[in-house]
Amino acid sequence: MSSLKSRVLVAVIGIPVLVAIVLWAPETVIMLVLALLAGIGGVELQQCVSAMKHNRLTDFSYICAFSTVVCGYFAPSLVKILFVLAVVIFFGYAIVKGGEVKFAQIMAGTFGSFAIGYSFASFLRIEAMGLHRAWLLLPFILSFACDTFAYIVGCSIGKHKLAPKVSPKKSVEGSIGGLAGNVLCGCLFLMVMNRLFGTSISYGAMVLLALSCGVVAQIGDLSFSLIKREFGIKDYGKLFLAHGGVLDRFDSVLFVAPVIEIILQIVK
Repeated sequence: MSSLKSRVLVAVIGIPVLVAIVLWAPETVIMLVLALLAGIGGVELQQCVSAMKHNRLTDFSYICAFSTVVCGYFAPSLVKILFVLAVVIFFGYAIVKGGEVKFAQIMAGTFGSFAIGYSFASFLRIEAMGLHRAWLLLPFILSFACDTFAYIVGCSIGKHKLAPKVSPKKSVEGSIGGLAGNVLCGCLFLMVMNRLFGTSISYGAMVLLALSCGVVAQIGDLSFSLIKREFGIKDYGKLFLAHGGVLDRFDSVLFVAPVIEIILQIVK
């Protein structure tokens, strides 16, 4: 199967499934899906840093990221305890292995896995605000829209390199196009929410939110590209075929979701 066909296949199947889960699945199902994605993301990051498919560290990373989401749902106060335990376990394991475990692997398992789990758990915290379920789609919209418009504009008129040492194909023109696309899609989303569900958030606030998330989305994309370039891999995984793994597909989302959570707490 060609790269284009696999991308189209993932989009055709994945988008309806995503919308269905977000809008109609029970909260526990959403929590489990987020926890599974977080766990896989934790494994992908550890495999990238460790340069091996499976070892004890990948098990620890999966448990850490998965448990961060689960604790965030059932007992948020336990998340800090989980983080402390993760630090003790990873450093303790490194000490037992007598230097075989590198600091980058420890950081991928503690900070990396915890951050991935915490970011995915942002959806649960947004849900807990009492907003309509459709708001859970916004982190995806303001991530994928930015990426899509940046790609289209960059391919069409991109001339000036944005970060050539990190991602040579990205351009300044594409970056601006991504921001504009985010504003457009954010305002369209708000128009639907205002008309159907009586949302009280202003268009001015949405423009600021969309622009902020556009900047953050691009930082997220470039951040995970930076890690891949440092450790010499093309994709984090193959879960989504040509789209790569969890960290390839949701790199921007992981940065955008916590930002939306914070801003919605201020303006809702």
